[in-house]
Amino acid sequence: MQLHFHKMNGAGNDFVVIDNRDLNTCLSPEQISLLCDRQRGVGADGLLAVEPAEQGADYKFRYYNADGGEAEMCGNGARCFGKYTATLSEKATSLVTFETIAGTLSAEMIGEDVKIAMSEPFDLSLNTDIQVEGLDANIHIINTGVPHAVAFVNDLENTDVLTHGAALRYHSHFAPAGTNVNFASIRSHSHIAIRTYERGVENETLACGTGMTAAALIHHLLTGATSPISVDVKGGDTLQIGFEKSDNNTFSNVTLTGPADFVFEGNIII
Repeated sequence: MQLHFHKMNGAGNDFVVIDNRDLNTCLSPEQISLLCDRQRGVGADGLLAVEPAEQGADYKFRYYNADGGEAEMCGNGARCFGKYTATLSEKATSLVTFETIAGTLSAEMIGEDVKIAMSEPFDLSLNTDIQVEGLDANIHIINTGVPHAVAFVNDLENTDVLTHGAALRYHSHFAPAGTNVNFASIRSHSHIAIRTYERGVENETLACGTGMTAAALIHHLLTGATSPISVDVKGGDTLQIGFEKSDNNTFSNVTLTGPADFVFEGNIII
């Protein structure tokens, strides 16, 4: 089968994007994994598929990790999805809505950036008793569309993201689904930097939208940092996390603003 695709990236988090509004393309996990393979396929952290909406939004968002497994959400992927679908209508549009497993989201085009209205976070737990060997940091938990563990460390550059990330990703506390893992450090009052180990990629990625959202919200809860919070990612970009918080530590109007870029398009035989 010949498959037409676009390659996109959001802050260095890269994706294969396909238009499947006719629902004629049905890819197996093995085929998705092959497409994402950086030696044998297009190469990507995951695959985005555009499908027809079922509940009144403009489109349906399907996201698959590089291992072929479907995930609930991806913040950087959502920005790319928003920019891609904004080009599909006959008239240029600056706002699109799409259904995800984590809820209906919207994407607003702001110059070259895309602003995503994220789903409301849940499953918050600060200062858990989770420990991994060699990591001297408190572990915090929050779900920002997908589950995340967050640890603030003193030396982010020399943190062993692969070893500690894998240990937390597969920790019994998060079984059986596992979790994404973020290591963060504070740059200033409302400015942090993060590195992320992504579940499904099973490696460190250059950026993770739901991860930077998770780290920013935890940073606010621990320090009182005000919205918006700037987040530096390994890919070199700085993104903005906006939010409102109620007195009972629940968040609303959570937004993620940052770049989403077309890289190339092509055809591949799978």
